[in-house]
Amino acid sequence: MILKKATVLIVDDDPDVLTAVKLLLKPEAREIITEKNPENLNWLLQRNEVDLILLDMNFNSAINTGNEGLYWLRKVKEWKPDVCVIMITAYGDIDLAVRSLKEGANDFVVKPWHNEKLINTIKDLLDKKEGGTKTTKTPVKSTAGDTSILGESDVMQDIFYKVNKIAPTDANILILGENGTGKDLMAKAIHERSLRADKPFIKVDVGALTDTLFESELFGHKKGAFTDAREDRMGRFEEAQGGTLFLDEIGNISLQQQAKLLTILQNRQVTRLGTNKPVDVDIRLICATNVPLSELANENKFRKDLIYRINTVEINMPPLRRRNEDIVILARHFAKLYASKYLKPSMDFDTAAMNKLKSYNFPGNVRELQYTIERAVIMADDNTLRPDDLIFSILETSTESVVDADNIPLSALEKNAILRVIEKHNGNITRAAKELGLTRTALYRRLSKYDI
Repeated sequence: MILKKATVLIVDDDPDVLTAVKLLLKPEAREIITEKNPENLNWLLQRNEVDLILLDMNFNSAINTGNEGLYWLRKVKEWKPDVCVIMITAYGDIDLAVRSLKEGANDFVVKPWHNEKLINTIKDLLDKKEGGTKTTKTPVKSTAGDTSILGESDVMQDIFYKVNKIAPTDANILILGENGTGKDLMAKAIHERSLRADKPFIKVDVGALTDTLFESELFGHKKGAFTDAREDRMGRFEEAQGGTLFLDEIGNISLQQQAKLLTILQNRQVTRLGTNKPVDVDIRLICATNVPLSELANENKFRKDLIYRINTVEINMPPLRRRNEDIVILARHFAKLYASKYLKPSMDFDTAAMNKLKSYNFPGNVRELQYTIERAVIMADDNTLRPDDLIFSILETSTESVVDADNIPLSALEKNAILRVIEKHNGNITRAAKELGLTRTALYRRLSKYDI
């Protein structure tokens, strides 16, 4: 169906949003219907042949669930299963919006949206509907950007979808995850998919900077501002002008450094050491840390107002042990990469070697897997990698790193882990899935698989 023949229903309790979308779509669609109260949805759907609904995620209505958008989405799918639904969400509700796709939404848009992109999204959905294409979940690629972030697991597919949505915006992003999970690669991938991709991508490991170096490195200095300041120097904020500034290990900076960073982010201006002249900066900020968000929330260690500034959207990079199904694709990717680098023939793994990889806990995550495969490729005698070629890092001190696959089947380990986490959360599937690094759907599949 073409948009010119379509009836579009917009449901949002913000009159400004209703007016803006109506003015945008009026020249494009056959009919535009606007509604502030979602409780009138059923009445409207009974009296109108609606082809597509733009539905807000949050309402101040009688249905007070904390995620009213999902409630009304379910109702719409109950009343009119075939109608296309696009959820309207704010930056902070990206995770909820991704969840809406599993509830039957066709797509979501983030406020403030780009008008041309919104129109194209609506047109694409209506075209797919006309062609009979299933649109309950927007297809996603198994890589983010041009970097080597690979994964076929449900948790990684959710992350890839989120990246596709938030990368073109200017939302500040906080990437969380253990060491070795690929936080820096994800930051680079977001930049490459952003509207700033042709501008600088500047990375700073702020956790390693002293207070003096912190200001000089980020804000720059004038000649003579301090001992050894022999010339003017531009700070990283200015270097990243128009592009992306990536602050790694943000969780390790001092409260004093946090206060200075907060001031810059609020004012969008930097002042070089040794001068009083502020310089306007236009950057997209991405931060990363291996410190859990629950620990960052301790105001004795980290300012909550700064967390809100840097955490418009958060991305949780799962540890490799919680995306076990990705080990095969990652291992083969690294084998191909290093065979080419070291001028060796194409390599693959025998069954025992692959079983050894899948049975290991990888406390060093993807980085440890990468170095393990690189070592194996270098030392291998032929083009088949065997268990003896795979030597895991002695630098990782986890007592649970190596699993004896001959004595304990991997399936039994996974089943026991699921049982422990579900018991820990008193049967709450949502919380258990989050701790396991799985979606609810993936966890339900495992419950069925293990007859739990």
